[in-house]
Amino acid sequence: MNKRELAAVLAERLDIDKKTALEFVDEFITTVTDTVATGEDVVLTGFAKFRRVQRGPRLARNPQTGATVKVPAKKAAKITPLKAFKDQVIAGKKAPAKKAPAKKAPAKKAAVKKAPAKKSTAKKAPAKKSTARR
Repeated sequence: MNKRELAAVLAERLDIDKKTALEFVDEFITTVTDTVATGEDVVLTGFAKFRRVQRGPRLARNPQTGATVKVPAKKAAKITPLKAFKDQVIAGKKAPAKKAPAKKAPAKKAAVKKAPAKKSTAKKAPAKKSTARR
């Protein structure tokens, strides 16, 4: 899915036009990028965590020649998927559709009857007779 397809899906779900949805997606990306660029983390609960990390200098090897190369320190972006997102991806399920909140009627107090607890008796497996071999 690319940015235009995402905007089209959002437009359909939110009952808005595609142009407004595309502007929303663009502004979202700009806001997240600008916030992370300043060094502040962006956490979207249930989705992902965006952060800027500082990587130190290190030694690496050139795969063609095998020579050691110094890699300078640098800043990098790190995106970490959060648990709810990973769980849905692994399960292969779609996110549940959000429904409009229903108006709550005053709750009636009803007597709750508990069923008596049943005791289960452990059954032993019948013993097997072994025959002697000669």
